Amino acid sequence: MSTSPPRLLDRLPPVGSDPSDVIDGYSAWAGETGRPLYPHQEDAALALASGSHVVLATPTGSGKSMAAIAGIVLARNAGRRSVWTAPIKALVAEKFFELVDLLGASEVGLAIGDASINRDAPVLVCTAEVLANLVLGYAFLHHAGPGFACLDEFHYYGDTDRGWAWQVPLLLPNDTQFLLASATLGDVSPIIADLEARTSTPVENITSVNRPIPLYPEWRGTPLAESIVDAVERGLYPVYLVHSTQAAAVEQAQSLVSLPLTTREQREAIAAAVKGERLTTGFGQTLARYLRNGVGVHHAGMLPRYRRLVERLAGEGLLAVICGTDTLGVGINIPIRTVLFSALTKFDGQKVRVLRAREFHQLAGRAGRPGFDPDGHVWAQAPEHVIETNRALARAGDDPKAQRKVKRAAPPKGFVHFDENTFNRLLAASPEPLVSRFRVNANLVSSVLARPDGPLVLKTLLLTNHDTPSQKRAHKKRAIHVYRSLEAAGVAERLRADDGTCAGVRVGSLVDDGTNDRVDVRFASPLGPFALEVLATFDRDDPAYVLDVVSVVESIIENPRAIVIAQEKAARAMEIARMKAAGVPYEERIENLDGITWPKPLAETLDSCIELYRHSHPWVWEDPEPKSILREMLETGETFNGFIKRYKLERSEGLLLRYLTDAWRTLDRSLANDSYTDALEDVIEWLRLLLSATDASLLDEWTKLSGGEVAEHHVGHSPVAVVGPPPAWRTSIRTAAFGWIELLARKAYPSFSERIEGAPTPWDLENLLSDYWSEHPSIETTAQARSAAFFSIDDSTGGTWTVTQRLCDPEGDGDWRILGTVDLTRAADDGGPTLVFGAVSRLGLFGEQA
Repeated sequence: MSTSPPRLLDRLPPVGSDPSDVIDGYSAWAGETGRPLYPHQEDAALALASGSHVVLATPTGSGKSMAAIAGIVLARNAGRRSVWTAPIKALVAEKFFELVDLLGASEVGLAIGDASINRDAPVLVCTAEVLANLVLGYAFLHHAGPGFACLDEFHYYGDTDRGWAWQVPLLLPNDTQFLLASATLGDVSPIIADLEARTSTPVENITSVNRPIPLYPEWRGTPLAESIVDAVERGLYPVYLVHSTQAAAVEQAQSLVSLPLTTREQREAIAAAVKGERLTTGFGQTLARYLRNGVGVHHAGMLPRYRRLVERLAGEGLLAVICGTDTLGVGINIPIRTVLFSALTKFDGQKVRVLRAREFHQLAGRAGRPGFDPDGHVWAQAPEHVIETNRALARAGDDPKAQRKVKRAAPPKGFVHFDENTFNRLLAASPEPLVSRFRVNANLVSSVLARPDGPLVLKTLLLTNHDTPSQKRAHKKRAIHVYRSLEAAGVAERLRADDGTCAGVRVGSLVDDGTNDRVDVRFASPLGPFALEVLATFDRDDPAYVLDVVSVVESIIENPRAIVIAQEKAARAMEIARMKAAGVPYEERIENLDGITWPKPLAETLDSCIELYRHSHPWVWEDPEPKSILREMLETGETFNGFIKRYKLERSEGLLLRYLTDAWRTLDRSLANDSYTDALEDVIEWLRLLLSATDASLLDEWTKLSGGEVAEHHVGHSPVAVVGPPPAWRTSIRTAAFGWIELLARKAYPSFSERIEGAPTPWDLENLLSDYWSEHPSIETTAQARSAAFFSIDDSTGGTWTVTQRLCDPEGDGDWRILGTVDLTRAADDGGPTLVFGAVSRLGLFGEQA
């Protein structure tokens, strides 16, 4: 008869007990569950019980999480909240569900920026940026801050873009006890000294170089396929095959599906485990084929729900190999017996370079699971051209003459050299020192100044961060310029005392209804204040207002290179087709392509605005990058899957999801109150529903786990309300229908045919409209043309909407129309409506089709 493992809370003494008794109970529970504390875990727990901060630098797989849980139960015993941060949403989700299992669903909350669940729970699991923003803003002013905070994967402190979030919680005065944990910290003595001085609390530095299980390195001179088969035959799987790029990982997965990696029984088990999963997008169908053959793929370009599926199957022991980039190097707890580097280089976004010691050890440390595997293995492949040359030399035997005749294989173009010496050097190297990455931006300044003690807190941050004196001076200048831009944008003002002196600062989105209400403003982009100033000049009654707001927001969020390059390629292909049809000579066609790029709405306006903006804001060095991804989806009535399919972005679904999420977050939270109109709110709601339908796996899992409704979240579960299609869908359809009109007004027939589902060829479209152009000189795109008088939806047929958009001609006849349809069943599955082309026709005297 099996017995359930003991519950953690049942082994703890009553709240308010002596901390040493809490640790005794925790240690007893750990032993009963088969995870007795290692010496370094016990040392960390005792140090936390004594009130010290702890820096825990121990190898991957050594159980740093157990030390964090000790800090949580100690904070609970003291009646204080705990916060556990992680660098990526997947790891946040993993820790969240782990703690729910230990403590119960009511005790644990989650916050990842896009979604929050049970946010006020005693234990909050969140990304580092969420904690940083909580510390900077109001969150801990009206009640005590967390009694304990685990900053997991603390080596991100040195990350160029995100390191500020790991530093900020350490800077502001509070009584939080910290656990700074990572397998690859390196020398952190300056951080320890600063934390001790700042908090007047000792810091216990616990370092261990001993892995709970041994790690065996091996330099592989066999072809990659042979290495994989060798590992599987020796039982050293799952194998995590690390690649320098996402494309290489997917291509390698394709090449491995024909290898004998699984038995029939394993394939049947995989099929049963995958059954019922939504593998509906372009890459989802490809991934399903790989998985059935025991091959997984894991990289940041995938949808989160696909990555979670791969992690689950690997956790169940069903996958032989996982092809990926370095996305599993950040602490996700899935079983990996062997880490196999296909190369000791990586593409860092700008160039291919040799791995740094920290990057190598983060990945290598994933090999081997304590309590499950007797050992771990880290292998590195010799370069393919070296393997080929060595095999040719082996075939030549010991004959010097034959060896001289062997033709050495040339390295591929752009090859960055690495060899066995590189491998040995990385194995022995210590992680590089962490470098401070403090950053002053509009979000930090606005968040801090929104506090009653904002000016004092901002001064503390600027004077006591971990940067050099010269960098601190630069931060101070930038903060002044940022504040001035906030004032100019109308979201900050100085408060005056009765005698006229400055009595403080107020930051927020001000309203003019006399209530002095304020909505906190979050800037996801350094150019957020610039966007506010530009939007303040827009006419809310302009028919193009909503799309122009979208274009401004798109210009200030990060450029998704793979997506805009795909758009540029499509635009060039359409232009080549047009020029070929027009008989343009080859040389002239090539010359004309130089000016073709991805769509850039408002480019001239934004360029002129940024030049003016820089005169009064010299600290701004960023440029807006006009692009039309969300706008194009709105104008064409296209859903997530449709956009992916049209631009062949199956390998970048996760990138598009992140981009649209950034756009939604900025539209929803970063504009002044008076920027919002009903139509813009509808677009924001439409986008929220689209994101939810595309990937709400985390919230779905929470719903199943908790057995009830989610208490709070920003991304909904169901794209369609029980009472029918959301009102936001009508706005998106109307926007799309007029987007069709704008394309026809420019006679952009190739673009219409390329973008619009169900559209005829450019030549057929031109023929359909030939009579219109013989009767009218233009198609109007004025406010009148966009008005409700020219648009209608017939929803009387239930499952299908019929959409009519009349063409506004200069004479005001309105005698032509475009017809489209929306399948509501499909829209419910897609999370948004797809407007499908139906016809272009002339209306008769009484409105019937002529």
